[in-house]
Amino acid sequence: MAKEKETRRSLFACTACGFETAKWTGKCPGCGAWNTMEEATRFIAPAAAGKAAPKQRPGTGAAAMLLKDIPEDVTVRTSTGVSELDRVLGGGPTGSGIVEGALMLVGGDPGVGKSTLLLQVCANLARAGKRVLYISGEESAKQLKLRANRLGIREEQLYVLAENALDAVEEKLSQLQPDVAVIDSVQTMYRPEMASAPGSVSQVRECTSLIMRICKETGTAIFLVGHVTKDGAIAGPRMLEHMVDVVLYFEGDKMQEYRLLRAVKNRFGSVNELGVFQMTDKGMQVVLNPSEQLLSRRAKGASGSVVFCGLEGSRPLLCDVQALASQSYFGTPRRTVGGADASRVALLLAVLEKRANQKTYNQDVYINVAGGLELSEPAADLALCMAVVSSLKDMPVGSDVAVMGEVGLAGEVRAIPQCDRRVAECQRLGFTTIVLPRENMKRLSCPEGVKFVGVDTVMQAISVLF
Repeated sequence: MAKEKETRRSLFACTACGFETAKWTGKCPGCGAWNTMEEATRFIAPAAAGKAAPKQRPGTGAAAMLLKDIPEDVTVRTSTGVSELDRVLGGGPTGSGIVEGALMLVGGDPGVGKSTLLLQVCANLARAGKRVLYISGEESAKQLKLRANRLGIREEQLYVLAENALDAVEEKLSQLQPDVAVIDSVQTMYRPEMASAPGSVSQVRECTSLIMRICKETGTAIFLVGHVTKDGAIAGPRMLEHMVDVVLYFEGDKMQEYRLLRAVKNRFGSVNELGVFQMTDKGMQVVLNPSEQLLSRRAKGASGSVVFCGLEGSRPLLCDVQALASQSYFGTPRRTVGGADASRVALLLAVLEKRANQKTYNQDVYINVAGGLELSEPAADLALCMAVVSSLKDMPVGSDVAVMGEVGLAGEVRAIPQCDRRVAECQRLGFTTIVLPRENMKRLSCPEGVKFVGVDTVMQAISVLF
C-alpha cells in the first residue's frame, strides 16, 4: 500500500487581523487594511485531509444570567513588589497589582528591559509565598540562571521551564498550578499539530487563544512578552491585543537609563498611568521621584531652558523643555524636534512670528525634552514658545520659574486641565513663580511662598519673563 503524503496548501493571511484567503488581495476582506496579505504554507496530515477535525474546543455550556443576579465578588489583586508596575496595572479604590486570572501582554524594543523586569517580579512574588513559573522559549535554563545571578536573585521557590511547545507548556501549567506565570515570548510558542512556523499569524493567534483559556479556567495570571516590529507595534495579528486583558508598552532608548512603562489597554484600571524605571547593573530600579530626577542635571542660567509640569495619567511630572535657535545658512531653515509633535512646534513658531513679532524665518530651531519624555498635551505650548524666545533673545528664564498653558492661533493663552495638581508639584520642588493662564487663576488658591503670574496672550508672557 502506497504511503499517503501530506497535502500542501498555499494561502494568504492578513498580518493585522489573521484573515485567511486562497488568493492574494490588495485589501484585506476581514479588516479592510491595505497591503497586509502575506503568503503562508499549511501542511495537512492524511487523516486530517479526509476528515476535518474540529479546530476549537467545546464551549463552557454556561446558562444565560440576568445582570442583577451575577454575584459581585471583590477583585483579588496581588502586589508585584514593584510599586511602579502596580501603579500601571491599576491603582485605585480596588487596590493595585495583578488581578487573578488576568492575561497581560508586555511589549517593547529589544534590550529595553522586559525580561529583566518580569524576572524581578517573579522573584518578588516567590519571596511573598506565591507559586511562580517562568517559561522561556528563547533562553535555556542555564542562561536564565546566569541572568538571575547577575540580578542577585536567589529565590528557591521560583520554577523555571525552557520550552516552546505549547502542548507541553499546558501540561506543566496543569501539573504545577502556579499563581503567576510568565511566557517569554509568545512569538516563540507553537502548537505541534499546526504546520506553520512559530511566530506566524496563525500560530500566534492559536497560542494566545489557548493561553487565554488556561487563564480563565485555572485563575493563573499570565504575563506574555511580545516582540515588536520596526514600526513599534507588537508583532503578529492585531487581534492579539484585543484578546488579552492588559497591554503594556516599554518606551525609551536602550542607550539611556530611563524606561517608561505605559498601559495601552487595561480592563482592570486606568490606561493613563505611567511607570518610571531606571536601568542599572542590578536590574530595573523604581524611580520614586521622577520630577527631581529629570531636573537634576538641568543647566541653570542657560538660555532656551524652561521648566514645564506635565501630566502622565494622575502623576504630575516636571521636565526641562529646551530650545536652541541659531542663524540659518540654508534657504529653508531646519526644524528638528525631539520629545514633542513636530507639526505642533511648526504651528507655534508661526504664532510667534505673526502674533509676537519674533523672527524665526531665518533661524534653525532645535527642540528637545530632556529625559526622553514625549509631550503630547497642548498645555506644553507656552513652555515651548518661551524656550524658543529665550534662545532667540539669549536671555535665561529664572531657575525658580515654571511655565504652562495652551496657545491658540490668535496668540491667546487658554486654560489647562488639573492645574491644581501641577501647581502642587511645582511647589513641592521649590518653584516660587508659576506663569499660567489667567483663566486658571480664578479657580486656584495661591499656596504660601508661590507667586502666580496670569497671562492672556503670548506677548504678555514674553513681557513678564524678558
